[in-house]
Amino acid sequence: MRHTLFLTLLSALFPCSSVWSEEAMVEIHAQLVPKRYTTLSAEIAGRIESLTVQEGSRFKEGQTLASMDCALQRSQLDEARATVAVADKTRSVQKRLLQLNSGGVLEAEMAAAEAEKARARWHSSQILVGKCALVAPFPGRVVEQKVREHQYVQAGQALLDILDDSSMELEFIAPSSYFSALRPGSPFQIHVLETGKSYPAQITRLGAKVDSVSHTIKVVGVLNTANPELLAGMSGRVQLSPPAEKTASSAAP
Repeated sequence: MRHTLFLTLLSALFPCSSVWSEEAMVEIHAQLVPKRYTTLSAEIAGRIESLTVQEGSRFKEGQTLASMDCALQRSQLDEARATVAVADKTRSVQKRLLQLNSGGVLEAEMAAAEAEKARARWHSSQILVGKCALVAPFPGRVVEQKVREHQYVQAGQALLDILDDSSMELEFIAPSSYFSALRPGSPFQIHVLETGKSYPAQITRLGAKVDSVSHTIKVVGVLNTANPELLAGMSGRVQLSPPAEKTASSAAP
């Protein structure tokens, strides 16, 4: 009875300080997202000759993930290479004839121009053949395989969704009233629901503007340590401490 009476008197004398730890500390839903992720698409139309990865597969930067049937493009490249050889030979002959006063200036210049045109076509064919292989822009994993081997695809059609899981970020929406406490480098903890563990993290950057309707701002953080058990899309709870000025004002009688 005396203990209850003491708590009642204490809460009456210090109403703000007694409830601050429960009301000021806020828990926010957060999600793990990869820093780099993209959809790889076919740059040319054609039949998929091979896929070297499947959903969930890991790959290295520069690894060929898919290749197209480019027999026609390679044949055109060989033809362009041969055309360059002929044009270069013709240019050399016309240049020599001009030096011997046996040929005209116009013929020599035309031969040089044809040689440059042939070389440009050769470079175009090289670029086209280079698009026959789909190369990984960064190391990571395959999220979704959208096509199958031997399937005909159009230029621009999505083939693979990939992400880099070597470094992931945390994204959450915080009340704008906590803006003064949200600084790059500020530490916090995230409790991941899927693993049941807490991990140390820190804020890296804030959104470009405050939402005027919800009075919130986007916050991005990064985990302090590498955690192979974490996957993109996992979620958890972030606990934020209140701004210093709020703590001071709420602690005042």
